[in-house]
Amino acid sequence: MTKRTDEIILEIKAWEEKDLDLLIQLNEPKMMEYLGGPESTEQIERRHKRYLEIGSRGSMFSINLPGAEAIGSVGYWQTAWNDENVYEVGWSVLPSFQGKGLASQAVKAVIAKIKDERKYHCIHAFPSVHNAASNAICRKLGFHLITECEFEYPPGSLMTCNDWCLKLE
Repeated sequence: MTKRTDEIILEIKAWEEKDLDLLIQLNEPKMMEYLGGPESTEQIERRHKRYLEIGSRGSMFSINLPGAEAIGSVGYWQTAWNDENVYEVGWSVLPSFQGKGLASQAVKAVIAKIKDERKYHCIHAFPSVHNAASNAICRKLGFHLITECEFEYPPGSLMTCNDWCLKLE
């Protein structure tokens, strides 16, 4: 799936074995600041395996620019939230590519894919209340702020997030 921005062509590609290198790059302290800190090598490998095996529960993608290595990740997965089945969406873009609208474009491409599935009536995103950039992406893409909430991530740790919802109907 290719998306055209003002000057940048962006492509999201299905997650592949080679994308383990991307997860390792995204695991730096600045990138993981709002997600409980960097993960161990074992945690990264387990997450990579989950991405490869997500199956019918969702899809994970690398974010790519023409002729360049992957610059981030974006994806969606099935979850239960407030007794309802919904898709959750998440993304991450390497620091040198942030602030250029690339994450917004990648999330927009994923939203289009989710809409085509017609499986659930809404998508949720749960960025940390302190992650101004991710909260701005939600606002820009038409998500509605529902409430502040406690969210378990990483497993065993609670973080304060904003619950953003995008209705698909």
